[in-house]
Amino acid sequence: MDGVIGFEDGDVASLISSPEGKPTIDIGKQIFCNSAVNMKNIVAVGFDMDYTLAQYKPDTFESLAYDGTIEKLVTNLGYPKELLEWSFDWTYMVRGLVLDKKRGNVLKMDRHKYVKVAYHGFRLISKNEKVATYGNTFTRDAFDGPDYAHIDTLFSLAEAYLFAQLVDFKDSNPEKMSEVKDYYCIYTDVRSAIDMCHRDGSLKEMVAKDPKKYINKDNSIVPMLKMLKTSGRAVFMVTNSLWDYTNVVMNFVFGARTMDGDSSLSLDWLQHFDFVITGSAKPGFFHDENRANIFMVETDSGKLVNTDNGTPLAQVGSPALELPNQIPNKHCKVFQGGNVGHLHKLLNVGSSSQVLYVGDHIYGDILRSKKVLGWRTMLIVPELEKEARVLSSSRETRKRLQLLRSERDQIEDQTHHLKWSLEHGNLDAGEREKLTSNLEVLQVQGARVRASHQESQKSFHQKFHPVWGQLMKTGYQNSRFAHQVERFACLYTSQVGNLGLYPPAKYYRPGEDLMAHESDVLTK
Repeated sequence: MDGVIGFEDGDVASLISSPEGKPTIDIGKQIFCNSAVNMKNIVAVGFDMDYTLAQYKPDTFESLAYDGTIEKLVTNLGYPKELLEWSFDWTYMVRGLVLDKKRGNVLKMDRHKYVKVAYHGFRLISKNEKVATYGNTFTRDAFDGPDYAHIDTLFSLAEAYLFAQLVDFKDSNPEKMSEVKDYYCIYTDVRSAIDMCHRDGSLKEMVAKDPKKYINKDNSIVPMLKMLKTSGRAVFMVTNSLWDYTNVVMNFVFGARTMDGDSSLSLDWLQHFDFVITGSAKPGFFHDENRANIFMVETDSGKLVNTDNGTPLAQVGSPALELPNQIPNKHCKVFQGGNVGHLHKLLNVGSSSQVLYVGDHIYGDILRSKKVLGWRTMLIVPELEKEARVLSSSRETRKRLQLLRSERDQIEDQTHHLKWSLEHGNLDAGEREKLTSNLEVLQVQGARVRASHQESQKSFHQKFHPVWGQLMKTGYQNSRFAHQVERFACLYTSQVGNLGLYPPAKYYRPGEDLMAHESDVLTK
């Protein structure tokens, strides 16, 4: 993940100005469509910052969050000091997992919420134990509510890994963990420690001191934003980060500056945006009934303009709709707080469907903006670049899996037919002996094909991830994460800059939805 990603202005220009016909775009950088988006109808494009415009390096940034959480657990919450010797494997956890807080389990499930892979800490749970725990009741568990935590953002990977470590530690060292500290309490402590790290600003302070250590440089962002602006779209950013941190991060993203005091920071990056809203408190920001006031930010000092010595001033009239008076005549305007009603007024859009919002958080960015507002949405899935390339290079493996699965089905059908004939058929001794012999051959053959299929499928999934397999699949079913992407993201892609590889007026159209009976007919 280290180093420079993306492309230069010339690369974008050559792609979007290519002759009639689709330019060749690497599979890992393509934009995939779930729901039609006609860019001709989009008048405003908005972006989240963290893990969208600013792609953090998981090996350094997530380790920073992990180390900070460990320190808080030991110093503030009384956990054993030996935790300070632990290390974080940033490659182990993936998005889309669910933590069972009460049982200490980490789950991966399919789109129907059937648990397909389960670990207790780092111990693989057997199929029988898994079924007994999660599949042996008359009422299906929705896996929502206070007993479960969803790992849906890259920010949450350290949290999941530390939870699994502490579950193993408690099981192996009961004498070192208070009996009061059950698995649920352990998760609550981890969550509290993470919140402490965010509240005291220690994580962002470390990033601000050395952005290049924690954030990837991406050369694709500036040309992409230039393309959008040149095509006449309004461009905005809505981030939960406050102005001081936002300014540091965006300085690095746009100019690779380091923070050697405030004098090294520039406001040049603001030219690429019409509006920037910091401290937005998403997902609450997307609710129009949220009565949060909106304040102007004085970009040089970071002070809120319409306040009284730092105390927010109530706005005249409806605080959900009124904008601050005397907005300076600047090309870009920076605000803090507010809600989507303020943003719509700033953008002067006539319909929510004219807005495309790009973010990385399925709940904080995508679900609310699409479901509540009707915005068009694009989800950034950095893991998709590897996922798509592995999938593309595994065509022959997939064909072999399909053949093995078809062979299993045929053998199972023949086996059931022979068993039925032996149990219910009016057979003489010779016929019975012949069918019995054929059944034995089929059963041996079936066991061989089944073992080969299971091993091939396991090997295929391990190409994507050695523990959790393919991000978007659990076996042959879409994963829970893939189901969310399909439901709430109109578009999805690996990097925000990929938007610049396509014409600004492109009509993104989804593929045809196929039901099982259609797929069997139309794909053969």
